Amino acid sequence: MLKEFRTLLPFVRKYRRMYIFGIFWLLVTSGGQLLIPQFIRIAIDMIAEGAVDLSSVAELMGWLLLTAVLIAAGRFGWRYYIHGASRRIEKELRDKLFNHLLSLSGSFYNRTRIGDLMARATNDMNAIRMASGMALVALTDGLLMSAAILTIIFIQNPALALIVILPLPLITFLVLFLGKLVGQLFRSVQEGFSTLSEQAQESLAGIRVIKSFVKEEYFANRFRNANDEYQTRNMRLIRIWGMFFPLVTFLSGLTSLLLLRFGGVAVVVGEISAGDFVQTLSYLEMMIWPMLGMGFTVNLLQRGGASLSRVNQILQEEPDITSPVNGIRTPVHGSIEIRNLSYQYSDTEDDALRNIDLTVPAGSILGILGRTGSGKSTLIKLLPRLLDPPRGTIFLDGRDIHDYDLSWLRLQFAIVAQDNFLFSQTIRDNIGFGMSVSDDERILHVADVSTISRDIENFPAGWDTQVGERGITLSGGQKQRVSISRALATDHGILIFDDALSAVDTETEERILDQLLRERAGKTSIIISHRVSTLKTADHIAVIEHGRVVQHGTHTELLEDEDGFYAEIAALQRLESAGDQTS
Repeated sequence: MLKEFRTLLPFVRKYRRMYIFGIFWLLVTSGGQLLIPQFIRIAIDMIAEGAVDLSSVAELMGWLLLTAVLIAAGRFGWRYYIHGASRRIEKELRDKLFNHLLSLSGSFYNRTRIGDLMARATNDMNAIRMASGMALVALTDGLLMSAAILTIIFIQNPALALIVILPLPLITFLVLFLGKLVGQLFRSVQEGFSTLSEQAQESLAGIRVIKSFVKEEYFANRFRNANDEYQTRNMRLIRIWGMFFPLVTFLSGLTSLLLLRFGGVAVVVGEISAGDFVQTLSYLEMMIWPMLGMGFTVNLLQRGGASLSRVNQILQEEPDITSPVNGIRTPVHGSIEIRNLSYQYSDTEDDALRNIDLTVPAGSILGILGRTGSGKSTLIKLLPRLLDPPRGTIFLDGRDIHDYDLSWLRLQFAIVAQDNFLFSQTIRDNIGFGMSVSDDERILHVADVSTISRDIENFPAGWDTQVGERGITLSGGQKQRVSISRALATDHGILIFDDALSAVDTETEERILDQLLRERAGKTSIIISHRVSTLKTADHIAVIEHGRVVQHGTHTELLEDEDGFYAEIAALQRLESAGDQTS
């Protein structure tokens, strides 16, 4: 478990001064608390001896007040420095986790639940913060207070001290025995919280689908079951941990009972004074916190270790797709060559693409047609290495794409994907998302190209209208046109449309394509579509079936092949168009 804390060592070194100052003030606080029983002893002995006078009482009260002020200052000091350091560590570790998540490839997110990641970035971070802050306080205070108290009572009366500390080894055994079990149970609790978070995230993200299919009761039961399981796991932990404090308190109480029995006799026979007896009783009562503190330490370290283990699992993940050392960062013209490309998602699956050979000259438009699942989207994800193709299969300006700096390579592509993901920001911000510097003139221009500008006056706040989570407040066509504007705003060299006009009507499609051709004149574009009307303006068209290029040529050439898939789709769409006009 302790090996997991190696992740925190760089942060601890960074904030070592804060920890040193915090421990100093913790020592001041503990030292002040140790003085109080001494003042009590002096007061009791003064009363017992009948030597009470106002000046002595005033002096004693003055020292008590000064000690109280010192303890208060010390408590503020260690809280400020130690808790301050742990908060900073929590913040920096969360930043490190998030930045690492941004570096991981798509395959990681295909096998990882978002709710689980959210739990690790929130709930687990809280446990790590407690382990790097309060656990240190409990450990330091517990060890120092225990050592100091035992030293004082042994110096005062070794024989009596040996008797009254008999229950303490039982407390140590209890701490060690329950500590490991607490760690295992807490890890189970955290995993249950991850499942619960995933259930909530998925249900709320799909709330409109749930309502449309009237599945509220099903998802309510599903969440309730996950919530019940989370409660059950928490109760297992609470039952074990709940026994600890009563047992420690009971065993600590036995020390006071032994002191009353044997210390009382010592006072009667004159071996110790009444002040010494009360002082020892006070110290034994103070021993309860160090004993509980050891339990706190074990509990917090076990919880923190379990949470760090879960965070470390993510931090140890390596991205599948990495940038080469000293990768190429030179401007590109946009010529693409694909040579004998085959790709499969895993060793257990068939090839998604097989023996693809295509050439896209710089400044030309490639159209791609194919049935759903034929491999079109896979092909375009390989070009910017969102998926990683085999080396020697895809070339940009004559150079293998693996030789380019990864960020630079991706900056050469502007992609309008099928899912049209929009952020919960304004329309203006979504269009300017990829721009290094916001340019309202450019935003207005690309909005005109995509025709989304004609809808702006219908939005309640115009350009500053919040689109809602994932753009839910916009229609499918509006989301597509905002996504097209976002891609055009970056003015990247190669534009990829992945069925980006499927949700707009034919008239709007023609208008967009007409303006797009003028906007993109001399620049490379790849357009994927199920509509022949969208592809007919392309310089050359590839038809993909079952991961293979089965036809390749211009719109006219492909129509002449009457037995081909392209001509078949064109004929069907002409019939649909004629039927729509007739109706």
